[in-house]
Amino acid sequence: MSTTFIIVALTLFLIGFWIHLSQKPRRDAVKNINGPYNIPLLGALYLSYGLTPQNIFEKAMELGLKYGLILKVWVLNRLVVASADPELNEQLLTSTTHITKHHLYGVLHEWLGNGLLTSDGRKWHTRRRIITPAFHFKILEEFVEIFNHHSKTLVECLAAKADGKTAFDVYPFVCAHTLDIIAETAMGTKVNAQTGGTKEYTNAVLEMTKTVAWRFLRVHLHSDLIFSLLHPFKRMRSVKNLRIMHDFTHKVIKERRDALEASLKKRNLNGADDSEDMGTKKRMALLDVLLQSTIDGEPLTNEDIREEVDTFMFEGHDTTATSLACSLYILARNPRVQDKLLAEINEVYGADFSKPITMMSLNDLKYMECVIKESLRQFAPVPLIARNLTEDFKYKHSVLGEGIIPAGTEFIVTVFGMGYDYNAFDEPLDFIPERHINPNLKSSFQFIPFSAGPRNCIGQKFAMYEMKVTLIHVIRSYELLPMGKDFVPELGIVLRSATGMQVGLRKRKV
Repeated sequence: MSTTFIIVALTLFLIGFWIHLSQKPRRDAVKNINGPYNIPLLGALYLSYGLTPQNIFEKAMELGLKYGLILKVWVLNRLVVASADPELNEQLLTSTTHITKHHLYGVLHEWLGNGLLTSDGRKWHTRRRIITPAFHFKILEEFVEIFNHHSKTLVECLAAKADGKTAFDVYPFVCAHTLDIIAETAMGTKVNAQTGGTKEYTNAVLEMTKTVAWRFLRVHLHSDLIFSLLHPFKRMRSVKNLRIMHDFTHKVIKERRDALEASLKKRNLNGADDSEDMGTKKRMALLDVLLQSTIDGEPLTNEDIREEVDTFMFEGHDTTATSLACSLYILARNPRVQDKLLAEINEVYGADFSKPITMMSLNDLKYMECVIKESLRQFAPVPLIARNLTEDFKYKHSVLGEGIIPAGTEFIVTVFGMGYDYNAFDEPLDFIPERHINPNLKSSFQFIPFSAGPRNCIGQKFAMYEMKVTLIHVIRSYELLPMGKDFVPELGIVLRSATGMQVGLRKRKV
């Protein structure tokens, strides 16, 4: 054995021993939290072997059953705490200090930049303040008409599948539908996705989310450089998809900016307020807000605007599309619930649909709201919420007592796990919308499909009304049939199904 080899081996041993020793204060801080066996230096890295986007939910549930609602895992020198415990999660999510998103979101940087989803600190606070008025209740009232229009188009597009015997994946249909809605409401632009106008964009989004989810589960691929070196062809596909998505959003921004400038010129020439042409008087689209906003007296740059447009074009259609598709999938397999829902729709709007759809009438759909909530419980569109703790997280817990989760910890809120907690929900594997009529939950943080606290989903009311209008039209027009393959959950940036979200349709008799 050469002297050089001995020196190298000894050096590596000493470095490893020093790293292990330096983590002792952090190990001591979380010794009251259960978790799998951690090999010195390597931690529980062995658990990641064989982990895929398809089996991660099953593996996570197995760990939860074995170690409890709160567990710790070391991955090399990285400490990860995963929690399906509403008491602990409430303390974290309501904090105004621990709002830094997990560094994994850096994988999204090339796509979404530092928009509202990925930013933190002063930039996040400033952007949130600018964007919030675009989702005011009064503005949402104006959007109902747009929800209604595009839902009718969805019904027309689904007609070709309504033969009562053909199973198909409903997700692409509702994905195009929600893209049409977010483009017109938030961006003030019609993209005609349902009639084939933007298939290239929606396909790019779908492929990109799969690639990102795949990289999430492989620690070494979080680095763009290593990803490029080890998987050059996947990298090339990602670059192509990024170009498609960014070209699309740049086009949306340019068209809206040109229209806004033309409207302002016309107003100056005529000396009249014709902002109705742009919709800025009746309602101001999110993109209009961004184009006209300033920070410290300076307008937002094109890159600032692009970040938020990309963020909302993705978040505003993809998460809602997943929620809608899952709702249709589960309704197809629960005819009792579907019949009860149709009866409520007919009661509120009349069997001949004589009553118009308004914000007030949508609020009368109490059972539909329960159906949507139950679907969100079983199929959480955002299954995980992840934070990086930049400071020590001090907590008081009924079981753990008082303690600290040290700075540098990666904290994962397992939203999907909370939805299947037997202590909170009777028969959690069953689809029972009635459980939400008078929920008897010990904590409001037991059910947080839209997150909670200062970083909750800014568009949650928008999404709920959008889903209600869509379900009204689809359920009135078609009977959903339990056809096709079963749902196989798959981790993406949002929830996916490896088999699609398959249903059958039969046109209802008028």
